[in-house]
Amino acid sequence: MTIIEKPAGWPSDEAEALAVQDELRGRVVLDEPGPPPGTGLVTGVDVAYDDERDLVAAAAVVLDAGTLTVVEEATAVGRVSFPYVPGLLAFREIPTVLAALETLRHGPGLVVCDGYGQAHPRRFGLASHLGVLTGLPVIGVAKNPFTFTYEQPADERGASTPLVADGEEVGRALRTRTAVKPVFVSAGHRVTLANACAHTLHLTPRFRIPETTRHADALCRRALKEAAA
Repeated sequence: MTIIEKPAGWPSDEAEALAVQDELRGRVVLDEPGPPPGTGLVTGVDVAYDDERDLVAAAAVVLDAGTLTVVEEATAVGRVSFPYVPGLLAFREIPTVLAALETLRHGPGLVVCDGYGQAHPRRFGLASHLGVLTGLPVIGVAKNPFTFTYEQPADERGASTPLVADGEEVGRALRTRTAVKPVFVSAGHRVTLANACAHTLHLTPRFRIPETTRHADALCRRALKEAAA
């Protein structure tokens, strides 16, 4: 198995990473609607870590957006490329995520990250970072709200309330299952927030978490286990 090493010139400390975020943030596109929900292909990406072995496994799982059936799967295993710093997690994950995406024969169409896009202290989470680097439409669907304030949405599926930072709506708390705690959706790149929420609802016909993330989470955990064996 090939282990993806840290790319040459990759930021090695917080100051360098913040400078990269500042440089790339201006390239984010938020005024394109993105593909219509339920059309084409949609790809979930997720990662799993083995910090003792300094390994991160990434998975990319392509689904038919209409039927939500799996079309293709890809994985990559790499070295953890950056220390743990809140707000800079993309720098730990992106090299291996890119390696997984690059091996796909299909799509990937819309990409769904288990994380944040605009719902980020510097408006440049993993979904935005990945979108700018690849040019793909990307959204973030996170399990937790990070540091932002929000009101609980109404109990019914599809209800939502704004995630607010400094008076700005940076995402939405979205109820994907009636009376189940919400997920936290934000636009990453080349998708509007409204369309990101519509995609999230389409991807959650049975469970709180999108089918894309459920498949990618299981696959990256398997890949990490195999790499560490």
